[in-house]
Amino acid sequence: MKLVLLSGGSGKRLWPLSNDSRSKQFLKVLESPAGEPESMVQRVWRQLQETGMAKSSYLATGRSQVEMIQSQLGAEVPIIVEPERRDTFPAIALTAAYLYSMGGVSPSETVAILPVDPYVETSFFDTVMQLEATMQESGANLALMGVVPELASEKYGYIIPTGDTAGASGYMQVSHFQEKPDRVLAEELISRGALWNCGVFAFRLGYLLDILQRKGLPLNYEELQKQYKLLSSISFDYEVVEKEENIVVQPYAGFWKDLGTWNTLTEEMSSNHVGKGFVTADSEGTSLINELDIPITVIGAKDLIIAASPDGILVTHKTESPRIKEVLKSFEQRPMYEERRWGHYKVIDYVKYDEGNEVLTKRIFITKGKNISYQLHHKRSEIWTIVSGEASIVLNEKKHNVKAGDVVRIPEGTKHAILALTDVEFIEVQTGSELVEEDNIRITLDWEDIALQQFIS
Repeated sequence: MKLVLLSGGSGKRLWPLSNDSRSKQFLKVLESPAGEPESMVQRVWRQLQETGMAKSSYLATGRSQVEMIQSQLGAEVPIIVEPERRDTFPAIALTAAYLYSMGGVSPSETVAILPVDPYVETSFFDTVMQLEATMQESGANLALMGVVPELASEKYGYIIPTGDTAGASGYMQVSHFQEKPDRVLAEELISRGALWNCGVFAFRLGYLLDILQRKGLPLNYEELQKQYKLLSSISFDYEVVEKEENIVVQPYAGFWKDLGTWNTLTEEMSSNHVGKGFVTADSEGTSLINELDIPITVIGAKDLIIAASPDGILVTHKTESPRIKEVLKSFEQRPMYEERRWGHYKVIDYVKYDEGNEVLTKRIFITKGKNISYQLHHKRSEIWTIVSGEASIVLNEKKHNVKAGDVVRIPEGTKHAILALTDVEFIEVQTGSELVEEDNIRITLDWEDIALQQFIS
């Protein structure tokens, strides 16, 4: 059985710490067993490693999240890359094509899809693994996993069984689905054995390949990537699940929680105070999460969430925190903090002048032994001021060593890269007509390839 973690999200529900490049699953606000800060994706991958399931697992994500995943899980983690963000059906279709044409997975193999950020105990993954046997025993085309409800929640979708006798392993036939009912309807559904839909389901790989063929889509990963923008942006639930009649659900009675909003996330944090600042003892039920270098002090404020990052500052009552996505639906801003495979950066300042010229200032940190790719820009120049550490840089095939206090000027069109000999921090000032990601013309990713290029030239 193969497991695929879907990693997506727009970054709105946990703003300002999350943004378009750093979705909620990458926020290091949980605590690992060793007492270290841990993100949701790190927690889930650790659990898969502990259960021996990581070796048969993949992550499916968009291009913008690849470096974040590599930064947190390592460069060797298997990633299936979407060329652009669509929805869950295109993402899972591309995943199926990858497993078949690139991974050599048999059409008879069971594939389980699950979110990248469930907050669960280990028994959850035991039930995920049980889906393979459930598929074989039931003969169903889809096997879902449903959480036995603790209460009549209005936040989750529900899976309603037919009421027929359960199978030997406890699975039930599915009658229909209900999206986020009101409390009265939720109570009535639970009385009929309804389960919370936790977004986990399994199918035979051949089942989805057949769907792709009926739609006239290629089964080759690279070919489907080329046609990806032609796929309808629609959820797997709407495109496949709700059209399928032969579906079963496997109940899970253990702990499960969706940490999708600030009020649910802060309930699972080991401390009510992260980052610089103070929270007085009489600020009951209040959480402070501060990524800024300036302190925030909270005095006598009850049941609040105060979250601050380079992207902004949020002050909300805990019960009102789910409204953040609605409030920010028309708010657009470039990410002010990003993690990359080589380290991270913060945007310190951004100015766009009336005449069209732009100036962007970043504080960049590179981990020892890591490098930024060999690249050039056509629409901007850069100035690097080394703040701490030592590094090697390459400018147009010429190698130099730099240290704290050195200044590096990089005119438009100059090929350049930097390798951290120690942990390195520097200030980068970009100046140009268009400061966009598309102007990063990458020549090579690996530092060794740059060295080879020097000798050849």
